[in-house]
Amino acid sequence: MMLPAVIFFAAFALIPMCVAVYYSGLNWSGVGSATWVGLQNWKSMLASGELWHSFWLTIALMFWCWVLQNPLGLVIGVFTAGAQRHRAVFGALYFIPLLFSSVAIGVTWSYILSPTFGLMDNLLKALGIGNGFENWLGNPHIALFVIACIISWQYIPFNALLYQSGVRQIPRSLYEAAMIDGAGPIRTFFSITLPQLKYTITTTTVLILTGTLTYFDLIYVVTNGGPGDATQVLAIDMYKQAFTNLNIGAGSVIAVVLAVFGLLLSIITLKFTGFNKMESQMEGA
Repeated sequence: MMLPAVIFFAAFALIPMCVAVYYSGLNWSGVGSATWVGLQNWKSMLASGELWHSFWLTIALMFWCWVLQNPLGLVIGVFTAGAQRHRAVFGALYFIPLLFSSVAIGVTWSYILSPTFGLMDNLLKALGIGNGFENWLGNPHIALFVIACIISWQYIPFNALLYQSGVRQIPRSLYEAAMIDGAGPIRTFFSITLPQLKYTITTTTVLILTGTLTYFDLIYVVTNGGPGDATQVLAIDMYKQAFTNLNIGAGSVIAVVLAVFGLLLSIITLKFTGFNKMESQMEGA
């Protein structure tokens, strides 16, 4: 029964990764003949400051995406988990950004944040905030945070949906017992809801952190790694090395680094959260 899944995983994950490892040892522009150089590409890339700069930018993007997506997704998910009709309407509205493509979102937000005619500057100016000409995407000090905000705007609904499902699986008897004991909404949230969602929090954390490694299209459309290299995360650096600099070997090195880093990140997260123990989530039921 597992054979179809194994074949699919091998065809679209294991084999491409093995090919990337092989390409990382080549001196090749993508056309013409290739020359085997062994570990030379690895030595050059690991010794370059550009790779490490992209690596730390990726770490920073992970941090901001987690800070923005997880708490807000948790709050929205808990809110929309209620049975009231208006919460269902809000839940449908919150889910809309997830239906758009990353390219469409990137183009739309580029216009919204434009320093000349963008809606954001006009809105802030109308509220008496700023001068109306803020360079949101051209300022290297805030560009990465702005990118994280745009990404979070798109993916908060997905995390909220996971939290909504998690909340609806919590036994109602726990809340009824808390009401009898006189616990208010805040105490109920921190004593029942939040502990019962610990595995959902682990799941969203893994998805956010590993998903950040693959963010490419939105960043490419909005900033193309700029201004300068302020938003040149590993995925953008990989693309530029392989298809702009025509250095397939260097691009493959970054691809392997991304895959290994994502795998290690998932293993470490699951290890330290105890998620792999598969304990019952309905503790106290």
